[in-house]
Amino acid sequence: MIIKNDITAIKICGLTSVENALGVVRLGVDAIGLVFYSESPRNVDLKVAQQIVTHLPPFVSSVGLFVNPTQDQVLQTLELVDLTLLQFHGDEKPDFCSGFRKPYIKAVRVTDDVDLIEYSSMYAGAGASGLLLDAYSQGARGGTGETFDWGLIPSELEIPIVLAGGLTPNNVAKAIDCVRPWAVDVSSGVEGVLKGLKKLVLVRDFINEVKNADARRLKKTYST
Repeated sequence: MIIKNDITAIKICGLTSVENALGVVRLGVDAIGLVFYSESPRNVDLKVAQQIVTHLPPFVSSVGLFVNPTQDQVLQTLELVDLTLLQFHGDEKPDFCSGFRKPYIKAVRVTDDVDLIEYSSMYAGAGASGLLLDAYSQGARGGTGETFDWGLIPSELEIPIVLAGGLTPNNVAKAIDCVRPWAVDVSSGVEGVLKGLKKLVLVRDFINEVKNADARRLKKTYST
């Protein structure tokens, strides 16, 4: 069954500056995501990433996103940036993902023909901390602003779910009610025109909607 969380964790992904990252953190998120993928408009410079992570307060996780990297690329990044968690967003196999002595999550782009139960079992067996479920896009690896059919998520997955894909302040509460993920992950849904720059008012609204959804569920649970 899906490992559910009474209080949904929040990750804001695709940060590209120290100032913006700290502004997001001050609003109360659990994790920030740094994209190490040169083809992404949110690709972050290694020195900037190092500065962001150095300035993070206690108990805020730093997540490094990679897409089909070489082993050396991951190791070189880890030499400079003290990441808490790795996120593999490409076609990486379980043995590759588990080879860096770091906790990791594996992203899956969900379509009708993707067997999420098989994915869950395969990566859980290789020590994954969770599966990140994202929308499929022909031309991009995440950050597209597109949602997917949450009804495709089975109830018997073995590891926690991080729900991504087109989440915004307008739909995240509905997503939490439907899926009950361990965490939610947003990037483009809290941006304006400029990719990689988060609008703090949207981040605030997103966090409030997550908290409101959790509070409604908890009130219902403990009042029955």
